Amino acid sequence: MRAMVVRAPGEPLVEKTRAVPEPGRGEILIEVSACGVCRTDLHVADGDLTQTRYPVVPGHEVIGRVLALGEGVDGWSVGEKVGVPWLGSACGHCPYCAMQRENLCDTPTFTGCSRDGGFATHLTADAAFCLHLPESLDDISGTPLLCAGLIGYRSYRMAGEGRRLGLYGFGAAAHILAQVAAGDGREVYAFTRPGDTRSQEFARSLGAVWAGASNEAPPAELDAAILFAPVGALVPESLKRVRKGGRVVCAGIHMSDIPGFPYADLWGEREILSVANLTREDGHEFFARVARAPVSVHTRTYPLASANAALDDLRQGELDGAAVLVP
Repeated sequence: MRAMVVRAPGEPLVEKTRAVPEPGRGEILIEVSACGVCRTDLHVADGDLTQTRYPVVPGHEVIGRVLALGEGVDGWSVGEKVGVPWLGSACGHCPYCAMQRENLCDTPTFTGCSRDGGFATHLTADAAFCLHLPESLDDISGTPLLCAGLIGYRSYRMAGEGRRLGLYGFGAAAHILAQVAAGDGREVYAFTRPGDTRSQEFARSLGAVWAGASNEAPPAELDAAILFAPVGALVPESLKRVRKGGRVVCAGIHMSDIPGFPYADLWGEREILSVANLTREDGHEFFARVARAPVSVHTRTYPLASANAALDDLRQGELDGAAVLVP
């Protein structure tokens, strides 16, 4: 098998040839069809996440086929289409798992972070945390749904039922969520880097009623804002744009420090929330919804060996939609 490996924080990925692994107890062996490139992969490569285990193969938006079953695996068959998301496993017995909040597990593993992920031709995964995917789902355009879609949807639910929703950072997650929100009759307000008129036009094409720079005021007060851009300064900026009782949801796993801001901007029962990881139930619910109301996913494909180029394009904001590696 071939894999793109991060050997140490800040180093470029290098291609390695390895023996195809044997699935352990409770695991399945997967041949990768496609793997999305997520901003979290940038954080893994840059050393921003303390839970990363180096060297590691990034990638947690994986679609592939089951090649082999480890001992004790039920519910999977060789040849089935499978999705591998960010949450690689949870302990099942800590207080959070007992409360059905496995996304907050005390001892989890994360695909492409603390266990090898999908920037490869093959990987093994905990069968209990993989998702059954319909044959009708396209392998390439389906990959961003496994994180950009799932984390976006979890953030969307946490944002509440308000009508006017602001999305800061119009990348892979926002371009999926904008379609979901517009389909629900919400008004979507898209915020991009100043001067990024291309992304603003892209947002309007997907149903946004307004698109502008992140330092601009929208034409109406927001009921909630979701921050996909990992920029701490956007927290006080977005607080100024939400009404009393409104919410600001921070959807990234990593963010630069949040600067100080006047208490008056928070007062009025405004809330700041964070989204941490995801649950298997998120996956089941989101993919059932997408099956009822499909979304259009915009992708740019790269060969596996060009993983560094895909990460660079993501870092520079050169993508409309999502990058996908195709081994």
